[in-house]
Amino acid sequence: MSIELKTLTKSYKKNLALDRVSLTIEKGTICGLLGRNGAGKTTLVNLVGNRDFPTFGEVLLDGVNVRENDKALKKIYCMGADDLIPVNMKIKEVVSSMRYFYKSADLNYAEKLCKDFRLDMTKRLSQLSTGYRTIAKVIFAMASGADYIFLDEPTLGLDANHRELLYRLILERFEETEAAFVISTHLIDECAGLFERCFILREGTLIADEDSETLRSSAFVVDGKTEQVLLFTSGMEVISRSELGTLSSACVKGKPGNVPAGLEISKPSLQQLLIAMTADEKRG
Repeated sequence: MSIELKTLTKSYKKNLALDRVSLTIEKGTICGLLGRNGAGKTTLVNLVGNRDFPTFGEVLLDGVNVRENDKALKKIYCMGADDLIPVNMKIKEVVSSMRYFYKSADLNYAEKLCKDFRLDMTKRLSQLSTGYRTIAKVIFAMASGADYIFLDEPTLGLDANHRELLYRLILERFEETEAAFVISTHLIDECAGLFERCFILREGTLIADEDSETLRSSAFVVDGKTEQVLLFTSGMEVISRSELGTLSSACVKGKPGNVPAGLEISKPSLQQLLIAMTADEKRG
């Protein structure tokens, strides 16, 4: 089972939010959907969930177009930044109504998650803080029983303890159901251990679709005196460089080869690599 995006394109007047994005999301994987603000992540999630329609291209679930296809959409849950559920509804009312659309929704699991997060089910969404409103939306997504769960900024407003609990619960739910999780977040290094695969968007264009470890191994970081770093990286594909006094750090595509004394080589973190790959992107 898989979701396939084929040349997915979305324009808003003169703004090209997504530009011919093609990728495949296999069931039984946890993927990171990464990029800076305005890169097109939320647009992509909205198109997959039929909250918006592409200008060109299509989203296929097992070869079938999901556009206005209720049967296919029942297998997909997209948690977004926008509140699509009426804010005057109580948590318990939302949970009890989930099976109207998601027949496999696990209401007992939703109640368990509310207890784990100490979320009062008698409260209305409008009464919740930003963090607890995020938690509520995550709970609805994880208890939906969908085969493909998209979480757009699932850590918004969450403290460190709640984020750690969330990551553990995602892994547990993944192991129990083998649902595909696609997570869009700015806390990349915190979530890096979850991601088997990474999709990186830059100004609406897909610039990376790689296994996470392969992606990190595609570059290296060299640190040392500026003169040595410049000499060593001459002729190499430098994707980012920074200087502090007489010292420099460069993120370079490829393998380091023979490294002269005085230079330090390390593997970039996923966040370092993302920053390097999108360093000249315009803010959205």
